[in-house]
Amino acid sequence: MYTRKEQMEAFGRLLDVLDELRVKCPWDRKQTNESLRPNTIEEVYELCDALVKNDQKNICKELGDVLLHVVFYAKIGSETGAFDIKDVCDKLCEKLIFRHPHVFGEVKADTAEQVSENWEQIKMKEKDGNKSVLSGVPDALPSLIKAYRIQDKARNVGFDWEDREQVWEKVKEEIGEFESEVATMDKEKAEAEFGDVMFSLINAARLYKVNPDNALEHTNQKFIRRFNYLEEHTIKQGRNLTDMTLEEMDAVWNEAKKKGL
Repeated sequence: MYTRKEQMEAFGRLLDVLDELRVKCPWDRKQTNESLRPNTIEEVYELCDALVKNDQKNICKELGDVLLHVVFYAKIGSETGAFDIKDVCDKLCEKLIFRHPHVFGEVKADTAEQVSENWEQIKMKEKDGNKSVLSGVPDALPSLIKAYRIQDKARNVGFDWEDREQVWEKVKEEIGEFESEVATMDKEKAEAEFGDVMFSLINAARLYKVNPDNALEHTNQKFIRRFNYLEEHTIKQGRNLTDMTLEEMDAVWNEAKKKGL
C-alpha cells in the first residue's frame, strides 16, 4: 500500500486539478450546489451498485467520482467564504473523535453492539438535546432504508421489542389486515396496510441482523440473472417469451436455479 505522504500528495493533486478545472473549463466553472446535486445522487447509486456486486475495480472508480463531488462542493463553499475542504476534514475529525469516546476517551465498549447502544445518546448530547431522536433521518432517503434507520434510531433509545421473536406476531397481524383490505378492494386502505406489512418485515430483518436493502437488492440481481437466462434460452430456440407458456418458462427458470444463477 501507499505511504501517508503518497496519499496526501494524491489528494493534493486532486485539489489542484479541480482548482484548474474550475477556472479553465466552461462546464466546471458554471456548476453550483444545485446543479451538482442530481449528479451526486447518481454517483452514490453507482457506487452502491458496485458495492453490492463486490466489483473492486468499479468500487475504486466510483469512490473517485463520489470524492470528486465532495471536493467540488468544498471548492464552491470556499469561493463564497462559507467553508473550505480543511473545514470539512476538521469537522469530520472532531465528530469522529467525539462519537468514539471508547477509542479517544475513557468509555468502555468492547463490541459493535455496545458502540451502537451509545451512538444515539452521544449524538443527542452533540445536538444539546434540541432535536428529536428521528430528526437525523434524511427525508430524501429511499423509503426502505428510511424505515430501517427510523427503527434503528428508536431502538437506540430503548423503543424496541423485548424479545425479537415477538415481531412475528406483528408481521402476521399486518399481513392479515392487508389481506382484509385487499378483499374489500379499497386501494387506499390496502396501500396503507401493505406499508405496515413492509415496515414490520423490515423490523424483523433488523432484529435478526439482516440488512433489508442489501437482501432485496441481492434478490433483484438474482431475478435479473435468471430472467436473462430465460430470455437468452428462448432466443437461442428462435422463439419469443410471449409465445411460451408459463409452464415452459418455469421449466427454464428452474434450470437456471439448478445452475446456481
